[in-house]
Amino acid sequence: MPERTEMANSRQSPLLQLLYVLPLRHLQQAIGSLGDLWRTPLSSVMTVLVLGISLTLPATLHLFVKNSKVVTEQWDSASEISLFLKLSVDDKAAKNLVQRLKLYPEIAKVQYISATDALTEFKSLSGFGQALDYLDKNPLPATVLVTPTKRAAQTQAARELLAKLEQEREVELGKLDLEWLSRLEAMAQLVEDIVIGVAVLLCLSVVLIIGNTIRLAIMQQKEAIAVMKLVGATDSFIQRPFLYCGVWYGIFGGLFACIAVAALAEYLSGAIFKLTQLYHSSFVLTGLSFSEGAMLILYAVLLGLIGSYISVRQHIKEIEPTAD
Repeated sequence: MPERTEMANSRQSPLLQLLYVLPLRHLQQAIGSLGDLWRTPLSSVMTVLVLGISLTLPATLHLFVKNSKVVTEQWDSASEISLFLKLSVDDKAAKNLVQRLKLYPEIAKVQYISATDALTEFKSLSGFGQALDYLDKNPLPATVLVTPTKRAAQTQAARELLAKLEQEREVELGKLDLEWLSRLEAMAQLVEDIVIGVAVLLCLSVVLIIGNTIRLAIMQQKEAIAVMKLVGATDSFIQRPFLYCGVWYGIFGGLFACIAVAALAEYLSGAIFKLTQLYHSSFVLTGLSFSEGAMLILYAVLLGLIGSYISVRQHIKEIEPTAD
């Protein structure tokens, strides 16, 4: 019976080590690495602040890009198409055209302005009402205003829709002012590219900062690492506390970045509110969502882990015990 018990324990020990001992050892080393940061508060705080500030800039730029997209999406009339009908088209034919246009899947709204309504509006706005009374007939054509759907309101899609509408037999001319919209989209794309470029550079700086910080920590514990190797400790066992240090740096740096971005958004929301009031707009600056904040912290942890991994793989292997 005792022999069977020993055999059963020997069979269960690898599984027990995998399910209990190994996670417990990782937890101990993670807490121990947090204690190492606590024992050097000044350098740890400085590193966290540098990481947080480095992550705050691209996160803030992302915030402004996200809000600018919300503003541009509110401009539904950005690609409104004006169709000027032929002078020979009467109201009945024009209304038939409107009914056909409403069946287009690319069109969200159709508004018909008759020639009489167009002349009345022109008289009230131009100031030439008395002069226009001397005309024998109405020189203005009937107009159909077409509002595309959001998908069809994009620059290329709006051009294709305009070309399609101009093929209608009642249409004399179609007008679509896309120049300013094209410039706006180009500027938005430029800002997004700048954000990506700045984010990549700052992420590289975060990796280098954490790598250098971990390298200094390894150099300070060089003798202890040599002793650990002398008594049989593996490189992976020695590396874990330093890897967890990088993870902790990423967590605290990401949290600082989230707080800084939220503070900047709150600070700027007052000024943006005053500006939008001048344009009679109800736009409100929105901050980072919970998922975006979580992704920011996750990216920070990943950068911290990469920086610490590069540093420990390079420097711990170089430390070997020497026989005196």
